[in-house]
Amino acid sequence: MEFVFLAYPSQPELRALSFLGVSLVYTLIITGNVLIIMAIQTEARLHTPMYYFLGSLSGVEVCYTAVVVPHILANTLQSEKTITLLGCAIQMIFLIGLGSADCFLLAVMAYDRYVAICHPLQYPLTMTFTLCGRLVMASVVIGLFLSIQLVAFIFSLPFCRTRTIEHFFCDAPPVMRLVCANSHIHEHSVLVAATLAIAIPFFFIATSYVFIVAAVLKIHSAAGRRRAFSTCSSHLSVVLLQYGCCAFMYLRPSSSYYPKQDQFISLVYILGTPVLNPLIYTLRNSDMKGTLGRLLTRNCLSHYNY
Repeated sequence: MEFVFLAYPSQPELRALSFLGVSLVYTLIITGNVLIIMAIQTEARLHTPMYYFLGSLSGVEVCYTAVVVPHILANTLQSEKTITLLGCAIQMIFLIGLGSADCFLLAVMAYDRYVAICHPLQYPLTMTFTLCGRLVMASVVIGLFLSIQLVAFIFSLPFCRTRTIEHFFCDAPPVMRLVCANSHIHEHSVLVAATLAIAIPFFFIATSYVFIVAAVLKIHSAAGRRRAFSTCSSHLSVVLLQYGCCAFMYLRPSSSYYPKQDQFISLVYILGTPVLNPLIYTLRNSDMKGTLGRLLTRNCLSHYNY
């Protein structure tokens, strides 16, 4: 049994342009996130919980895009744009699981900023590297656990004879459109899973920032307030971009599903968010900009000498 994707362009010119465009963006995603990971590993000053979480987020996003983007590139060039039932289920497990881990990691990063700003004296004792490692591991494990439960539930349902998916890859909303059963009950099940992975972490982030803002407003010096807010601005920008796209895709009834609109939004969170995250974190962070500059200079010099 196979599913057929209908969202890909049929004209050879558009297929070639799509392939080149997606390849370019994917190269930027891999390069930007790998550079962040390398910078954090090589620079001793960046061996702090905040940068440890940032490196973990970059690692998750590299894996997250690798689940879908190579498949999109292959299908763009192939005449038959199909995927097996098992392949579709596996793709959904890792896509939703790593996407959920991304959301949980952003919540963990908000907690890190909350402790650093609201309880600075307790920060070194609270945010140990053992705890940081456990929080990252818990984010990935819980994300994959929720994803496996959701995908197992969806694929236990009967599918209609029409096996065409109006999308670029296997995702919950378009696949649920193929289910031939009482849609309301199943829709609520998907909504519960989406609430656990999106709404609850976002509520936790919002609560953390309420306490952060209250603590920052108590700082008397303008320079101190500006420095405290600057450490949170990058994270907040990424949160709004990531959660905005995910909430639009998953926290709404299937009656409001519009294929063309959803295809565009899915490309934003599959390609747009991972390519913007490194830019947001580096352009607003002088330590990261300095480390990346030194790293690139050192690599260029070593290559030149070689």
